[in-house]
Amino acid sequence: MAFKDIRKSRKWLSVEEIRIIAAFLILLSAVLVLNVYVARSLQGGEWLLVRWNGVRTYLGLQAAASDSLKAWRSMPDGEVTIHLDQPELYGAEIARRVQQIVYGRDAFANEYRYILNDPFYIVLLYIPLAFFSDFSIVRGIWMLVAETALFMSVLFSFWLSEWSPPRGLSVLLVGFGVFGFFSLNALVTTSPAILLNFLYLGVLLALRSFSDELAGGLLFLAAYQWEVGGLFFLFVIIFVIANRRWGVLAGFGMALIVMLIVSFLVEPGWGLPYFRAVLSNLIQGASLNLGQILSAWFPEVRFPIGGAVSALLVAVVFIESLRAVDAHFRRVVWTASLALAAMPLTGLAIFPSNYVVLLLPLVLVISLIWERWLRRRLIVVTLVFLAALIVPFALYIQTVWEYAPFYTELLYVLPPLATILALYWMRWWVVHSPRIWADQIGNRR
Repeated sequence: MAFKDIRKSRKWLSVEEIRIIAAFLILLSAVLVLNVYVARSLQGGEWLLVRWNGVRTYLGLQAAASDSLKAWRSMPDGEVTIHLDQPELYGAEIARRVQQIVYGRDAFANEYRYILNDPFYIVLLYIPLAFFSDFSIVRGIWMLVAETALFMSVLFSFWLSEWSPPRGLSVLLVGFGVFGFFSLNALVTTSPAILLNFLYLGVLLALRSFSDELAGGLLFLAAYQWEVGGLFFLFVIIFVIANRRWGVLAGFGMALIVMLIVSFLVEPGWGLPYFRAVLSNLIQGASLNLGQILSAWFPEVRFPIGGAVSALLVAVVFIESLRAVDAHFRRVVWTASLALAAMPLTGLAIFPSNYVVLLLPLVLVISLIWERWLRRRLIVVTLVFLAALIVPFALYIQTVWEYAPFYTELLYVLPPLATILALYWMRWWVVHSPRIWADQIGNRR
């Protein structure tokens, strides 16, 4: 019997394959054009602007678009020279440019100052975008990547929840993942939380498939912006050490060594300015956190209620992390969801665009309701879905119609709090083994 050489079996793509590829490229092009139009029409993009401005300044591409600080110096022979001081990558000058776009002025003491606080090896990843001089095009490209990440994040959430929803519900959840309030907010503001959430879910999938080195590399790429995933990072480290999954630490270490060598070869002096920027963001976040909100709600309370709540949540996540060490993987996913939901309430700066990480907890809760509540699952899932969809938009519209700090603060506090309550509402079903046929006899007619 002669074996057919697969290398010679087909030289060209089939007509059907060409049509699929062409339709896919046309769709991507149309979405990109729409994104660029939205970027030109809607103000925003501040999070990407910080990084794009910074990397363009570092590469010397921003000199024509902005005025550098000028220092006059008299030479001994009486001549005067002008020294153009290039703004520091992690300095206040680049942040001030972004403040002028976001606020129309320099930021007040209680406002976020948009100082770049990404590690230099993360900043290097934005270099391809730096060669586009039109920020609207840059923003449109970034939005296309982020929309793809949102779509994949919903699919990843299905896989992690071990759930195959009905087709109609799948379409609704994918639509919610892209067009929900916090997803749209993150897209408009170009928040890195979208890509970080994609990395977090990738870490969990890699852990489940025992691709430990891959999980470690992805965890390293997500090891910044601690106000988004600090507790998630803590949980993964506890899980890895307790289960002796040393391959994760090996992958993390290899990625760390390679990226540090590359970044310090490119810019040897980035370390100290970076740590100063991180410290500056932590200090200014003190006026944008849960403690300030609770102090405004309960001014008569004499002890730091925000600090107490934050300490309690950190302790709860730590205890749940220890309990999930030897559990089945759905409990691991539940604990990771709890860590993501609790992180905004732990005392660091709160930004609604970071709440895009609540996609996984929502899908997990809905999957548990659909799996366990056979009689009333359609009603309960509908109520949960509508609440997650409508309430954030309602609170935001209320703040637009009539400025009221209470509604803004409620928009900051309610989503993570409601997510934590929903996760504990479903905790019993996660801790106990899946239902067998004998458990369902009472629900069958």
